[in-house]
Amino acid sequence: MQLAQDAQVIARRIVVGAAALLQRHRRRIAVGSTVLLAGTALTAFGIAPMAPDAARLPRRQIVETLEPPGLPAQLLALASYDMVLSRSDQTRVSDSVESLLRRLGIFDPQLATFMRANNDTRRLFEGRAGKQVQARVSSDGKPLELVARFSPPSPEMAATQFTRLTIRREGDQWRASSELAPLGTQVRVAGGTIETSLFAATDEARLSDQIAIQMVELFSGDIDFHRELRRGDTFSVVYEALSADGQPVTWADEAGRVLAAEFVNRGTVYQLLWYADDGGKGGYYGFDGRSRRRAFLSSPVAFSRVTSGFSMRMHPILNSWRRHNGVDYAAPTGTPVRAVGDGWVQFAGWQNGYGNVVQLAHGNDKQTLYAHLSRIEVRQGQKVEQGQRIGMVGATGWATGPHLHFEFRVHGHHEDPTRIARSAEPALITASLRPRFESALRAVQQQLDIAETLRDSPGQVE
Repeated sequence: MQLAQDAQVIARRIVVGAAALLQRHRRRIAVGSTVLLAGTALTAFGIAPMAPDAARLPRRQIVETLEPPGLPAQLLALASYDMVLSRSDQTRVSDSVESLLRRLGIFDPQLATFMRANNDTRRLFEGRAGKQVQARVSSDGKPLELVARFSPPSPEMAATQFTRLTIRREGDQWRASSELAPLGTQVRVAGGTIETSLFAATDEARLSDQIAIQMVELFSGDIDFHRELRRGDTFSVVYEALSADGQPVTWADEAGRVLAAEFVNRGTVYQLLWYADDGGKGGYYGFDGRSRRRAFLSSPVAFSRVTSGFSMRMHPILNSWRRHNGVDYAAPTGTPVRAVGDGWVQFAGWQNGYGNVVQLAHGNDKQTLYAHLSRIEVRQGQKVEQGQRIGMVGATGWATGPHLHFEFRVHGHHEDPTRIARSAEPALITASLRPRFESALRAVQQQLDIAETLRDSPGQVE
């Protein structure tokens, strides 16, 4: 009995003590409980699966037979489809409205009458041929629209814009509108092998003359294209082709930039690529990182023939042995003559036996002279850049036929012009630009590998 009473007293004291303890440490106990519960929840969250095991889910295979419509139904659906067909062609020198429409498969007297009377559409048959014309017709042959693309009216715009002429049917009438639009670019690769001449090889590879001329200018410091080109030499090129609404630009004098090229001349490989720095300033570099731009071009005339070198010769007019202090390049009258280096015009005019002459000063007491010109296109005191056209080949002065007489003088003494271009040391790309340069090099190397596969079967790949 006494034991039971003692137990009740002890239990009462425990309850009273616990209540007092809870009253004094209520906040601590609440926080502890919260942390304990949160930990438990997190543990449960980490252990419990988010979704049932996919391997245990029931699977069911459904097989359904699809019956395609029969051939008559397909033909009926095709016949009900309102198709628009297109066809493209280029204008020719002898073209008339009727002959162009005939090649496009269009027979519409009303359209022909409109094109003969409209001032805008008459521009299709003026000036150069080769304007691109695209016709859109309905499935029954009814013409809907003609779109012509050709060079802009101003030569200064030719590298960035083109003219888009649209002739569209509106109800029972035809309307014409003309606008300038920006040119686009497409990257292409091509390759070829020299069999007879570089021009023949580039034609076989369907490269424009402008791209071929760029290659000559870029490699002219290493290769004398007048004397060192050999049968079996090969080339590969990656270049930008200008496009008008996605169509290749075919009119003359328009070409994009060579982005990378490789030329194998007599077993020696020459390579280069176009690279622009962070500021957008670009130039051509060899694969070793050396700049390809030299102080002077090797020739003032592209694709010409050396008829008289820097040596003693029998003068064709005076009939006596005399030292020839320059190089003569045979070329048709009107062939462009370009400055071989940056400088300014020291003289532009007539000089006795030289006929029409342009003399340029290039600094460091170096001068170049261009004689027998049929036309002079610069004036005295004018600044010129390397490659800029300064005149045209002619036969003025003491000349037996059209050609360019070219001289190079250093401190007043004549030097062999063919050796000047190779004498300057090119600059090396900076260390800070080397990583980006190497990345660009890897990209163009892959493209040149593709171009190399086209050498045996010349052509282009976009």
